[in-house]
Amino acid sequence: MAKKNLYDADVYEEMLTRMSILTPGTQAVWGSMDVAQMLAHCSEVQDVYNGKPLDVPFWMLLARPIVRPMLLSEKPFPKNLQTIDQFQVVDPEDFDTQRERLINALRTMHAFGRRDLNHKLMGRMTEAEVGWVTYRHLDHHFRQFGV
Repeated sequence: MAKKNLYDADVYEEMLTRMSILTPGTQAVWGSMDVAQMLAHCSEVQDVYNGKPLDVPFWMLLARPIVRPMLLSEKPFPKNLQTIDQFQVVDPEDFDTQRERLINALRTMHAFGRRDLNHKLMGRMTEAEVGWVTYRHLDHHFRQFGV
């Protein structure tokens, strides 16, 4: 099975369609975030792939040889996986604001076009790796909310 790539137009449209199914009342299948917090979390992660600085704890940099293969794997992410502080969302968020923020972050990714990047946590990434891991992260959280 070929890995999906968020840079591909059909995959990009699939994710926008899945996001459009979400409502402020959509309940999580697992985890502690509500739907607006999930959108805020996904937006923050996407913003980092779009160039926002990432604050990575030193210990996490030491764990790169373990973290990178896990994130690029085809195995599903474990449920309730801990994330770094910058990506944690605990305060209430506005659903419409966060949905628009995520849509804009995805548009920005596409405006930049396919590109390799040097990610502070992941290290050097090819455009295929960027497209895969960004798809995979969104897919994980959309599944968390049943879409």
